[in-house]
Amino acid sequence: EVFNPFCKSGQNNRFSYLHMKYLFFSWLAVFVGSWIVYVEYSSYTELCRGHDCKNSICDKYKKGVIDGLACSSLCEKDTLYLGKCFTAKPNSQVYSGSWGDLEGVIKCQMEEAPHYDLGNEMEPRKEATAFNKPTKGTSVEKFREMILNHLKARVGDQANLLELAAQVLSIADANKDGHISLPEARSTWALLQLNEFLLALVLQDREHMPKLLGFCGDLYVMEKVPYSPLYGITLPWVIEVWIPAGLRRSMDQWFTPSWPHKAKISIGLLELVEDIFHGNFGSFLMCDVSATTFGYNDRHDLKVIDAHYIVPEVIFQESIRQQRCDVDEDCLYGADCLTSCDLTKHRCTPEVTRPNLAKACEALKDYILRGAPSDIREELEKQLYACIALKGSAEQMEIEHSLILNNLKTLLWKKISHTKDS
Repeated sequence: EVFNPFCKSGQNNRFSYLHMKYLFFSWLAVFVGSWIVYVEYSSYTELCRGHDCKNSICDKYKKGVIDGLACSSLCEKDTLYLGKCFTAKPNSQVYSGSWGDLEGVIKCQMEEAPHYDLGNEMEPRKEATAFNKPTKGTSVEKFREMILNHLKARVGDQANLLELAAQVLSIADANKDGHISLPEARSTWALLQLNEFLLALVLQDREHMPKLLGFCGDLYVMEKVPYSPLYGITLPWVIEVWIPAGLRRSMDQWFTPSWPHKAKISIGLLELVEDIFHGNFGSFLMCDVSATTFGYNDRHDLKVIDAHYIVPEVIFQESIRQQRCDVDEDCLYGADCLTSCDLTKHRCTPEVTRPNLAKACEALKDYILRGAPSDIREELEKQLYACIALKGSAEQMEIEHSLILNNLKTLLWKKISHTKDS
């Protein structure tokens, strides 16, 4: 046997190389992990400013500027708690919350300059901390007139505006003492500027909107929706980027209720479309018809969980007419409200290219077809594609719009009406 003096040295070199390789990848993993944690933390601290919002609201409450049913619990008794942050935009804080025995969602508006910008909310608002309307000395009758004029500007000159104004005044009397104080009126006026609050008023007799539990300034508490979003799973972005779009759409339907329950939820969305199209208080446009906009309760009733992009048609048309454009894509609000560009004037036209119903059907297609009974699947698919193909505003094709909506509702309802799921 020949002795090789380099054998031991070669083994040591190999061990050294493996050791260095291990150290390098360990250091890389720590670096990447630390960077992800830093990015997530920075994003969280930038987005989640609920406690700043609370401090601002409570400061105004203690100075007597604003008042409401939630003020004392939030600022004095500490029985209204901000829980987990769900904020997607810094100017609109969203938190889970508990209020005594009630579970709710707390929404609070941060400071924002007034504007109608298609890249932001169609909510012309002064700084959230101003609360300077109505002014001192304003009578209840004058406040009623302010409300009526505001509602007329938001939803058009509807026949039932007096009824809607009466609902606003009833909500304004938060402590139900038969008297609307100036701080209560200022809180109510601030809330009236928000699409979600307006929609909650319009749909308060329907099941689609969570109930308003209380408010303080323009911080308000809504009933909690137990199941949201409507469908879909959340994955870390480092995994998300590697998943093909087709597989991702399929994964979104993995953890959904039984088909009869999905049918009931889908009927709820179709009824919502019906309610906000030429409803008692004007028409609204659904400008983000995605799964994250909706949820449902234990009875599988559909609930709107984010109404920021459900806007009065009157406001949308006034705003988008002012938008300069070079191509149609410049005339997009939210994810789904697109109009065309008039190249002779370089201004957007006011009519949306797709009605609410077409957008709702597109959101429901994969959801309701997955697991659909074989005896209705073909007809259901046919009706859904006819619905998705709808173009132009609902007014331009009202008969076809109503026919398709009623056909879909009837098809689904007949299949589940004899079951306990209905």
